[in-house]
Amino acid sequence: MTALVGRILVALLFAYFGFLKLTGFHGTVGYFAKWGFPLPEVTAVVSVIFELGGGVLLILGWKTRWTAWALVLYTLIATAVAHRFWSYPPEQAFAQTSFFFKNLSVIGGLILLAAFGPGPVSVDRR
Repeated sequence: MTALVGRILVALLFAYFGFLKLTGFHGTVGYFAKWGFPLPEVTAVVSVIFELGGGVLLILGWKTRWTAWALVLYTLIATAVAHRFWSYPPEQAFAQTSFFFKNLSVIGGLILLAAFGPGPVSVDRR
């Protein structure tokens, strides 16, 4: 049961923000355009798929190891693009440093899921 709770808590970050990106899709497209991504509409769709889709898959515990590795890659890219705290003005640097290290911690949790699997309460285990 502990693995299930941990898996859900990691997954909620992705599922929640993926849902927000989906329901505020035009804003999501604008956000990716602001960062200079080519084809921000496509990038927004990919983002929703990774976050919402990956979050739901982790909650269910289906293809957990593959999903965790995919979210590691996604989170590394997001961190490298959006949370380069060293490039922000001082008044924003602390918040971006927090986001950067939060993402590293999330990556650590995802690596644990990839290494040890979903635990006994999951679709993968049935």
